[in-house]
Amino acid sequence: METLMIILTGVLVTIATYLVLSKSVIRVILGTAVYSHATHLLIITMGGLKKGNVPILGDDDVSTFVDPLPQALILTSIVISFAVTALVLVLAYRAYQTLGTDNMEELRGRKYE
Repeated sequence: METLMIILTGVLVTIATYLVLSKSVIRVILGTAVYSHATHLLIITMGGLKKGNVPILGDDDVSTFVDPLPQALILTSIVISFAVTALVLVLAYRAYQTLGTDNMEELRGRKYE
């Protein structure tokens, strides 16, 4: 199962790299969002896909526990990436309203020579 998750992470990184290297601002923003999802999947996979119970003291009959640290890190990362993506989308929308384009070369202010 871990091998499948790592392959899926590689596919997501490939898609995100393609989106980030495009000229459209919206595609760049979506590419960074896909990068963050690939990172979340990688952290979950690195934490191990084990079966077990929650680590609560007092349960003596349980022998395997699940590590809660990767889940806590990913929850924090999801909230931060959502806030950053929302902020960048608002900035891109405002730039589109002001300049009338979302092309990266036209947003530079002068024609690329």
